Amino acid sequence: MASDINYQDGPNFSRRAESPTEDEPIRSPGSPRHTEYERIGGRTGSSFFQTIIHLLKGNIGTGLLGLPLAVKNAGLLVGPLSLLAMGIVAVHCMSLLVKCSHHLSVKMGKPFLSYGDAVEYGMENVPWLSRHSIWGRRVVNLFLNITQLGFCCVYFVFLSDNVKQVVETANATTVNCHNNETALIVPSYDSRLYMLFFLPFVIVLVFIRNLKYLAPLSFVANISMCVSLVLIYYYCLTNIPYPINLPLVGRGVDYPLFFGTAIFAFEGIGVVLPLENKMQNPRKFPMVLYLGMGIVTTLYISLGTIGYIGFGEHIRGSITLNLPLCWLYQIVKLLYSFGIYITYALQFYVSAEILIPPAVARCGPRWAVMVDLSIRVALVGLTCALAILIPELDLVISLVGSVSSSALALIIPPLLQIITFHNEDMKLWVMVKNIIISLIGFVGFVAGTYISIQEIVARNGSRHNSTHLQLL
Repeated sequence: MASDINYQDGPNFSRRAESPTEDEPIRSPGSPRHTEYERIGGRTGSSFFQTIIHLLKGNIGTGLLGLPLAVKNAGLLVGPLSLLAMGIVAVHCMSLLVKCSHHLSVKMGKPFLSYGDAVEYGMENVPWLSRHSIWGRRVVNLFLNITQLGFCCVYFVFLSDNVKQVVETANATTVNCHNNETALIVPSYDSRLYMLFFLPFVIVLVFIRNLKYLAPLSFVANISMCVSLVLIYYYCLTNIPYPINLPLVGRGVDYPLFFGTAIFAFEGIGVVLPLENKMQNPRKFPMVLYLGMGIVTTLYISLGTIGYIGFGEHIRGSITLNLPLCWLYQIVKLLYSFGIYITYALQFYVSAEILIPPAVARCGPRWAVMVDLSIRVALVGLTCALAILIPELDLVISLVGSVSSSALALIIPPLLQIITFHNEDMKLWVMVKNIIISLIGFVGFVAGTYISIQEIVARNGSRHNSTHLQLL
């Protein structure tokens, strides 16, 4: 579930705020300087509980449902331990990002810095990087766009796969979920045609430019996803086989696929700074971060482990595609699909705020709405086209996680701390630790991207060959 935080109330990702916002108090020259935790605009932000809910929603999505397959790729022992280590490192990197943003915002006299702002101002601290600091913002925004639009591609694949399975098994689905055998599967259209079917509905959804109008649907979507997760947990916990005969260590060649899927699941790095900025008492945000991400990491490890144990070596794609073909779990697939459909608009909004304002600013007011809507249609069409080209849910998740999530969550934050505090007596062990984290992220980036692309090419080749044989 992506965060439904309203970015119109937070930062503008497309450009730097050069003047005070209407909520920012005008200070006289003699007034005290902003402190690290001063709340701009008084007590109008989110409460402690609301911020935790937003953080949970920002990290729970389709990536969670792919973790049982990820654990399979790593092994029953190595997988959960790797998820725990990755969760600890990811939360540490989130805290580094918040710390650097605080420090730089105070130094620059800014009430708030986005991720791109923080990297740009951090690069200005290094003389030989200052001339190219604007590229720091551009690189971060590029990875944010790849990440958010990559999520949207995954959502198209998820919707088509799950709805296709429900349609094909509808005639023979039973009400008995304990001894369910589907006697007949009626072949329907290719999953890529289902994506084209969803395309106009998604376009209509993203035409809603103010997220507050999506709030009622978002609330219903969150409830439906929560109900679905409870039922998925129930099935996994009540169907654990004994004895458990699964490999403790997976194949080394499959571990990069685990890395990409696992880091994709920690998809909330982009909402950390906006959430901290919108909190009533930002001094408590570290507690929110550690508590919320502790819950998220526990959820990831538990569902990834029991999901793999419950479905074994035959698990494929999203865990929803492995559920029994009875009406209860068919409804689970539809409920989660509805939640993902609404979540598309929330994930899309981040990229829209980066890409659309500069384009609209270059045209007259007469064409502003037309340009805005045209870009939205083009971006949705792009995500649909990419999903059609790679209609493999697990590989799309692994590829997006390896390419962009690893950069945003593991590579950039430790380097940002180095360039932000390098001239302020940074300890050697801190610098070495940060370099090691970034190197691990870079190795995962390269290996995960390579293996994911290799698997995509192989599966597309086999799909093409099977289609060719069917035609003959």
